[in-house]
Amino acid sequence: MNLTPFVLLVEDDLRLAELVRTYLQGNGFRVAVEHRGDRVVEHLQNEAPDLVVLDLNLPGRDGFAVCKELRAASSLPILIVTARDNDIDHVVGLELGADDYVVKPVEPRVLVARIHALLRRARAASPIEPRIQRFGELTINATARSVSIGNTDIALSSNEFDLLFFLACRAGEIQSRETLYLHLYKREYDGLDRTLDVRISHLRKKLGDAGAPDRIRTVWGHGYLFSIDA
Repeated sequence: MNLTPFVLLVEDDLRLAELVRTYLQGNGFRVAVEHRGDRVVEHLQNEAPDLVVLDLNLPGRDGFAVCKELRAASSLPILIVTARDNDIDHVVGLELGADDYVVKPVEPRVLVARIHALLRRARAASPIEPRIQRFGELTINATARSVSIGNTDIALSSNEFDLLFFLACRAGEIQSRETLYLHLYKREYDGLDRTLDVRISHLRKKLGDAGAPDRIRTVWGHGYLFSIDA
């Protein structure tokens, strides 16, 4: 396992991006660079950064839209670094889910300190997903990727298991379609895709056939909820 912190740097200024990359690498980070806002989510699909350093003025998709998209898909720390010295932009960035905000030009040592602070906070706050979860007779074993109700094993596809495990880890919390699509399928919900509906339907049938029909509930207009007390 590589324990070196992995930073995704999203910056359209090629020279600045290279300078920051070199400095961060010299201070113990692995760094990937993306110059376009509309390609950032691909990095979440293909790589697993520990933190995103995000500029606001980006081609393809602006930093605010990227920040909102990232936060819907993940809880990884987001540090906005921008030339916009504007209180409104600062507030909007934080409200959209950024964890911190610094204005260019930023002293490199300050940038590194901010990154370390966010990583420490993220490690302290990250929930530990239990490998075995039990809800009444329903048991979900993440290590074995198995599900059973009482003595009955439930055969799930890999995608169905991922969906059930994601919902169960957040039992009692409504999960929006947008969050589920971004986290599980690494794409935005376009309003037409029925992939999630089909998998929810299959899960409900399989759980219901085994005696747990009401675990996954639809909250109309909001999303889906894994019920703790079904």
